[in-house]
Amino acid sequence: MALVALVPYLALKVAWLSGSRIGIPDGSALLQPGPFLTAANAVTLAMDACVIPLVLVLTRPWGLRTPGWMLTLPAFAATGLLTPILLAFPGQLLVRALGFGSGPEAAAAREPFLDSWVFTVVYTGFTVQGLTLAALFVPYARKRWGRRWQGVVGERLPRLTGVVAAAATSGALALTALFLYWAAGGTAGLSAERAEAHTAESAVVSLAHAMCALAAGAGALLLARGGALRARWPLGLAWVGAAATLAWGVFTLAVSWGPQVDGGEGPSTAEQLIYAGQMVTGSLATAVLTRFLISRREH
Repeated sequence: MALVALVPYLALKVAWLSGSRIGIPDGSALLQPGPFLTAANAVTLAMDACVIPLVLVLTRPWGLRTPGWMLTLPAFAATGLLTPILLAFPGQLLVRALGFGSGPEAAAAREPFLDSWVFTVVYTGFTVQGLTLAALFVPYARKRWGRRWQGVVGERLPRLTGVVAAAATSGALALTALFLYWAAGGTAGLSAERAEAHTAESAVVSLAHAMCALAAGAGALLLARGGALRARWPLGLAWVGAAATLAWGVFTLAVSWGPQVDGGEGPSTAEQLIYAGQMVTGSLATAVLTRFLISRREH
């Protein structure tokens, strides 16, 4: 199922790299030739194609003999990139179903970018990918590394790790508050264009990122402090939250440095700093998660 879900996105990327205009309306900025768009399509095509070997590792007997880092790094990246989509896309569909989505007038006022069906097809595929990869990864990880999350969290991690966890939690709380503020319609730190484009659907995206940041901070703090809590819960929070916060911080910051393919004015300096804050917070939470897993291996 995960491989089938890859087909629409990969097919669109191959078509666009071949010069096709499928799904691209007249007047779209995507029709303007340039090396950045070509490189962006090639890179995102390669990123999604990485799911193919990942699925093979998770489903074939020889996958259990694969070096751990060769699986955990792409699995961590996939978790990070897909989790906010898994949270936000169904939420956006619900918002539209309840009549709170952006109406046709708002859609008509925007510059043409992609046909609406492209977003539906692509994000449906991403959602299926995320669900199926999770369904494959969890039993694989239980079989290969189950002892790492058996039992309780246990002893407190070293003092330095506690400092890192405290920094991750502080950053996560600040990000959570900011994303909730944006979800409620706040505009501080946003470019004028993005502030004007606020809708119930964009609020759902902000809520998804708030949840991920909060999970990263909570997971890091719970792992660092130790205790009698079942280890799988803070491990799950730290893995998902840190991956999502780090991956989207890196992705959005990198995209903000390039030309804006939708023809907009681009993120403000404040937004870029916030993306960097996501990256730093996610990195700190990842460091705590890594230290915890190392400590479990030592026992």
